[in-house]
Amino acid sequence: MEIFLGFLIVVLVTWFFLGVRIVPQGEEWVVERLGKFHDILLPGLNVIIPFMDIVRHRVSTKDIILDVPQQEVITKDNAVILANAVAFIKVTKVDRAVYGIDDFKEAMRNMVQTSLRSIIGGMDLNSALTSRDHIKAQLKAAIADEAQDWGLTVKSVEIQDIKPSENMQNAMERQASAERERVAMVTRAQGLKESTILEAEARLAAAQHDANAQKVAAKGSAEAMELINNAMGNNPQAALFLLGDRYIHSLQKLSESPNAKTVVLPGDLPAAVKSLMGQK
Repeated sequence: MEIFLGFLIVVLVTWFFLGVRIVPQGEEWVVERLGKFHDILLPGLNVIIPFMDIVRHRVSTKDIILDVPQQEVITKDNAVILANAVAFIKVTKVDRAVYGIDDFKEAMRNMVQTSLRSIIGGMDLNSALTSRDHIKAQLKAAIADEAQDWGLTVKSVEIQDIKPSENMQNAMERQASAERERVAMVTRAQGLKESTILEAEARLAAAQHDANAQKVAAKGSAEAMELINNAMGNNPQAALFLLGDRYIHSLQKLSESPNAKTVVLPGDLPAAVKSLMGQK
């Protein structure tokens, strides 16, 4: 009797240590019975049958961060860019995550890489570099269905970095430099053109002003001659009088000019004026 009780105590203690499972918060354990999926142990105290039930997988139900390594992607216009991402997933169906795919983390990482190449491959360089939100939305939609089949939920997908490759950056810098030089040349040519036009317009305006001044001077001379004729009657020496007056004023201005070093005057100035006026 004592031996039986001792054996029973040993069996109970063994059953307790082998059959009682305490699952921590944030995990779910997959139990197989005789090699076949049997149950999922939730956080807390759980009891299994020793030697028949085996805890085969311990799966975290927390949000999982998947770092997608950087990769080269060729855009629609044959530009090479470097892109990497990070995905936040959560296991919602533990049995699917365990038995639906061999390694769901690696599978999701490859799925994100493949989808990212496909999405960026359909865009040109400028769109790929400036459309992160669009790429992120398309990427999440592309992997959501597959993730659901594997018992996963895609919480978010973020594009960590997307930039041209080193060779592409050098080519873009050379292109930008050439574009700046072209703009500078166009600007200089446009400025020269406008300067030439303004200079021509200035010469035209000056010529017009000179012509108008000559017209005004001629008109003034004609009016002066008419006044003199009216004052002197039909005397033909009115024009000679006006000419002599102009001659004297011209000599006066010439003598007052700061650039005039020598002024040549007629030896007999009164006689010269008289000769211009027709007097003997």
